[in-house]
Order: sequence, then structure tokens, then C-alpha cells
Amino acid sequence: MEKAEVAKRIKELRESRHLSQNALANIAGVSPTYIYQLERGEKSPTIEYLNYICSALGISLCDFFRTSTDTLLNVDSLSKAQLQYLNIFLESLSR
Repeated sequence: MEKAEVAKRIKELRESRHLSQNALANIAGVSPTYIYQLERGEKSPTIEYLNYICSALGISLCDFFRTSTDTLLNVDSLSKAQLQYLNIFLESLSR
């Protein structure tokens, strides 16, 4: 994950929890300036500090790096033939 992506992710998670930068900083035990610099992409967090921030946001480090496109299988990208084979396979499991 690039520095800009980390910055965006921290901001999105913070805002989704209706936290100010100050509130997140207080909960995470870091300075508000540090959160501000992270969200602007001016600094890169260490794993230790990112873990503090994740804990304050109520998520794990794994959750932080997980994206909405992390799936085992993207069904939309399968051809009709592949979908048919997948359906046959899934039906065989339910027998």
C-alpha cells in the first residue's frame, strides 16, 4: 500500500466512525499533529503506531490492509462457460 493509500484509508476509517483527528489521536495515544501528517501523506506510520491507530479504530492490522476487492473469486470476471462449470461444481457439493 502506497503512502497516499494509507493516508486515505486512515481518514476514511476515522470519518466513518465520526471521530475528529484529535479524538483519534487521544484514543490511539499519539499526537493530533501526527494524525494530521499521516492523513496528508506527509508521514508514514510504523507498524507499531499503525497498530495503535487500528486499535483506536476498533480494527486489526489485517482489516486495515483489506480492501473491498479482496475476494477469493471475482465471479463477475468469469465467462459463461466458467460460470456453468462453477455452478456444476457447487451443485455437486450440496448433494
